[in-house]
Amino acid sequence: MTTDPFRLDRRHALVTGGASGIGEATVKELARAGAHVWIADINARAAEALAVSLPSTRPIELDVSDPESIAAAAARVERLDILINNAGIGHVGSIEATEPADFDRLMDVNVRGVYLVTRAFLPMLLAAHKRNHGVGTIVNIASVAGLVGIKQRFAYCTTKGAVVAMTRQLAVEYPKALRVNAICPGTVETPFVEGYLEKFHKENIEETRAELRARQPVGRLGRPEEIASAVRYLVSNEAAFVSGTVFTIDGGWTAA
Repeated sequence: MTTDPFRLDRRHALVTGGASGIGEATVKELARAGAHVWIADINARAAEALAVSLPSTRPIELDVSDPESIAAAAARVERLDILINNAGIGHVGSIEATEPADFDRLMDVNVRGVYLVTRAFLPMLLAAHKRNHGVGTIVNIASVAGLVGIKQRFAYCTTKGAVVAMTRQLAVEYPKALRVNAICPGTVETPFVEGYLEKFHKENIEETRAELRARQPVGRLGRPEEIASAVRYLVSNEAAFVSGTVFTIDGGWTAA
């Protein structure tokens, strides 16, 4: 086996929301590192199309808000060493403009989805430490919105703050059998962000895009590959002493 750093040979990974954006970049990076990767996505066709282009990957349909869908997916996976909880949705609005149905939907996907998926795959992840390559690892994709207040993001900030809290709790609950970390990206160039602009800022997309760039001191949006590289590090043996951490990748946003 290669001794190159950050290799993931013989590891089995699953990435939720793996067919686009940060999830897609993460699937590609983990596969490049030698892992066998399940591309889990509610968009089965997109997952299948991505799997065709990548070695050692398999598509699996998965709706993180549906316990039956999660159970069906878990039944297909025989072993798992790495879980990336990436799937999520956004919402724009203050508490006054956030309807209960919108709040509940964000909680279902962004918080309950992480809980349900992690719980379903936990036995496999806990079994990973019995094999000769270390403990099971989880990386939750949270957001800077879980660390700082952002105007007009009441529900989104709430859900991402919960993901950060879940990360820390799991890390102390299973300190020797599981490593759990979170990545908090700033604004990243993804279909998620483009969809947000189209839905909430259709009349002033370019102006809003410029504002998104400006709030990050480096003056640009992040790239999905930059987040994926951090995921690869966090699930590798080189990060064996890293657990319960919140890794912020935001172009200096939270430092300003």
